[in-house]
Amino acid sequence: MRMSLITRRMAISLALATTASLLAPLAQAQAQLVAPDALIRQVSTEVIDTVKADKAIQGGDVSKIIALVDTKVMPNVNFQRMTASAVGRNWRSATPEQQKRLQDEFKTLLVRTYAGALTQVKDQTIGLKPFRAAAEDTEVVVRTEIKGKGEPIQLDYRLEKTAAGWKIYDVNVLGIWLVEQYKNSFAQEISASGLDGLITKLAEKNKAASGGKG
Repeated sequence: MRMSLITRRMAISLALATTASLLAPLAQAQAQLVAPDALIRQVSTEVIDTVKADKAIQGGDVSKIIALVDTKVMPNVNFQRMTASAVGRNWRSATPEQQKRLQDEFKTLLVRTYAGALTQVKDQTIGLKPFRAAAEDTEVVVRTEIKGKGEPIQLDYRLEKTAAGWKIYDVNVLGIWLVEQYKNSFAQEISASGLDGLITKLAEKNKAASGGKG
C-alpha cells in the first residue's frame, strides 16, 4: 500500500525524534546499560507527548521545530556514520572539509524536509514489536509501529552501542531504509558532478527550503 508523502515524512520525523532529550542524563547514569528497546520506548513517548503539548509546534513554528530536532535529536544519532553510509565509498576519498560540509548539509536537508511533519502529530502512539538480542550484541534492530488513525506505520531502527550509549544510525519506514534511499540519489549526483557537486546540490535544496535565506 502506498503511503502519502506527509505520512512518510511524519514517520521519519518521529524516527529521528526517538532519541530526543535523554542523552545527557542517561550518559551520566551509564546510558550504555539501558536496553535499546527500552530507550526507544522511553524517548519516543516523551517526544510525542512534548509535541502534543506544544502549541507552537502544532501551529507550524518551523524555527522551533528545527531547534527541537537540532538540539535534542541529532546529538543522539551517529550522524557521521549515517552520512558516510549515504555517501558510500566516495566518503573515504573526501577531504575533512568535504566530510564536514556533507554532514552539515545532509543534516539540514533532513531537518528541514521532515520538521514540518511533526505538526501532523495528533493521537499517535508507539508500539514496540518483540525484541531479541544477545547481551554481547553491539548492533541491533528495534522494530516499532506508529499507531493512530488508519493503518499502523512500520518504523524500525538500527542502533549501535557506543561509549555514550545506544545511537541510531539508520531508520526503516515501511521497508525502505533511509540511508539506502539517499545513497542511490547521492551516487548519481557524485557520478555526474563529484563530491563538490553533491555538496552544492544539497546546499541549493536547503537554501530553497529556507525561502532563499542564509
